[in-house]
Amino acid sequence: MVQGNISKQSREPVEKGNLVEFRVNGERRLAVVDRPEGKKDWIVIDGEGHTHKLRPQRVEYQVAGGPYSNNDIPQLLQDIQTYLDPSSLEVAWELLVEEGEAVTPTDMASFLFSEQTPSLCYAAHRLLCDDKIYFKKKGDSYEPRSASQVEEIKHQLEVEQQREQEKEIFLEHIQQGIVGKKVEWTQSDHNRLELLEKFVLQPEQNHRNAQDLLKELGHKTTPEDAFELLVALKWWSPNENLFLKRSSYPLKFPQKVLDVSSSYLETPPPDADGDRLDLTHLKVYTIDDESTEEIDDGLSVEYLDDALVKLWIHIADPTRLVTPGDELDLEARRRSTTLYLPTGMISMFPMELAAGPMSLRQGELCAALSFGVILDSEGAVLDYSIHASLIKPTYRLTYHDVDEMLQLGITAEAELAVLAEAAQKRHKWRQSQGSITIKLPEAIIKVKSEDEIIIELLETSISRQLVAEMMILAGEVAASYCGENNIPVPFRGQPQPELPSDEELLLLPAGPVRACALRRCMPRSEMGTLPSRHASLGLNSYTQVTSPIRRYTDLLTHFQLKAHLRGDELPFPLDVMQHILYSVTLSAQEASLLERQTNRYWGLEFLRRNADQVWQGLVLRWLREDEGLGVILLEELGLELPHRFERSVSLGDRLNVQVSRADPHRDEIRFREMLEHETMMEN
Repeated sequence: MVQGNISKQSREPVEKGNLVEFRVNGERRLAVVDRPEGKKDWIVIDGEGHTHKLRPQRVEYQVAGGPYSNNDIPQLLQDIQTYLDPSSLEVAWELLVEEGEAVTPTDMASFLFSEQTPSLCYAAHRLLCDDKIYFKKKGDSYEPRSASQVEEIKHQLEVEQQREQEKEIFLEHIQQGIVGKKVEWTQSDHNRLELLEKFVLQPEQNHRNAQDLLKELGHKTTPEDAFELLVALKWWSPNENLFLKRSSYPLKFPQKVLDVSSSYLETPPPDADGDRLDLTHLKVYTIDDESTEEIDDGLSVEYLDDALVKLWIHIADPTRLVTPGDELDLEARRRSTTLYLPTGMISMFPMELAAGPMSLRQGELCAALSFGVILDSEGAVLDYSIHASLIKPTYRLTYHDVDEMLQLGITAEAELAVLAEAAQKRHKWRQSQGSITIKLPEAIIKVKSEDEIIIELLETSISRQLVAEMMILAGEVAASYCGENNIPVPFRGQPQPELPSDEELLLLPAGPVRACALRRCMPRSEMGTLPSRHASLGLNSYTQVTSPIRRYTDLLTHFQLKAHLRGDELPFPLDVMQHILYSVTLSAQEASLLERQTNRYWGLEFLRRNADQVWQGLVLRWLREDEGLGVILLEELGLELPHRFERSVSLGDRLNVQVSRADPHRDEIRFREMLEHETMMEN
């Protein structure tokens, strides 16, 4: 019998009393051959006295000597333990690798232990068989691997070992986080938590690693469980904005953009408009919500010698600091707009610039693009001019301030009354041109903290109408100038809608129901590089120009207008403008959807938290009337939400409802209509 091992190709016959090694479910096992079983199989008995049916082909090694009893196996295994040191193979490999010759377990026993006893040969077999670094099996023997192969395998094993260590640390950190202990998350932890994030954000994709992690942590392998775990770890908040995380909108500014911003705060670049029109003698009002940080428009009145009045609409001029194609411009183009979310604003420009030198700040010398407009007696534009200017805002007012001042008729600020009268005249003139006004409740949702959500209805006021009309006027003037001079800018248009007849409208209840019916007839506004009529504004051409700090399309118009006013070459020729506009429009649409989704989430969350409150709903419109599925308007909140009616109702009917189920993450809301006696009890 060949001492040591047996070949798979040419095996020694298996006989009673042989000690053989085979595997059971991948686990190595020694057993003594006891008796044949049929023509091909043998019954073997392992060291624990268990019998196995074995075919000779399954024998991986046959220990020399014998005959053996299964009682000899424990002693043999104990005898070889001291010899099973894997590091001893490294020494042997270093000596054998240069020769490159293969060795058998018998050779290795002689090489390592200077003996070839059956037990030592078996120990050498075990070392070689278990080795994954230095030797590879080839037939009956083992060849030494090359130095480069060994180096690569060691590197892979080190990497694997590091992964296992990182995994153990991660599991430990998870346990600490769940019980509320402060955790110093490592970069490796971040990577694993990001796997869970992606599972929540993109559940339709393959997330095997994330699911394996959840399984190892004892959680169900669902996106919902991944979300709950991230919340439990305080990695995410319970109201994490998943819409924002799924979007491509960047949450942070690149360092190079921040560097440019910092440098401009210290040393502004040279002004390309060195001959700005000095309008610092004009009284300038900026009118915004109290919380507004980016002040991008102001209003003035100039009294002319011939008893005419010139209205001045001053727009913040970020192109004083931004050049087409520079870091700030490209980043603003990528973002396309400032995001206004209930939880706060995410600015198109770094806030230190947007709310700083780009804004029209009270009492400071500010660069602006100013539109001087004279109206005729009907409110149409009689004359206009556009200038790169310098202004010094006099007052920073809120809408509430202006409404109060107009109501009190403060004579020292008579300009406000002139502006309000001009706005009213403009509104009537636009109506005569076919403008369409749709009045539905509008609300602003503000999340003051995780515990406080506020929904404020926007009141229709003289001050808001004043500002809106002046901004529309500036857009009309800018569009007229660009159209007359063939300047490609983002013109906005809206096709003429097919409105219901007066008879049809009169059949609908006045107020929100009628306004909603009109709104549903309105086509989407369109953007292009050629002037087109804007139906709902009643204007033959229009471009948005009044929010260049907050909307990239407005900034594009500023770039083009100012270049033309200077007599410079336009920075964006027609084909380039069309290409940019296509990209920016897609980004802006995504941002608009993100704002709507986020507002809806917080609207539902507000209702979920106030599930015990009774709300009055107005039946606004039908979704599927035959199924009783419609939309109700909660007028005091300005929220339009679906509801399935359990009884016959008509558009315009009012009913009292209470939230029966709200799941903001699933975008689900269910209401229960309150019966009359329940409503009386609530009251």
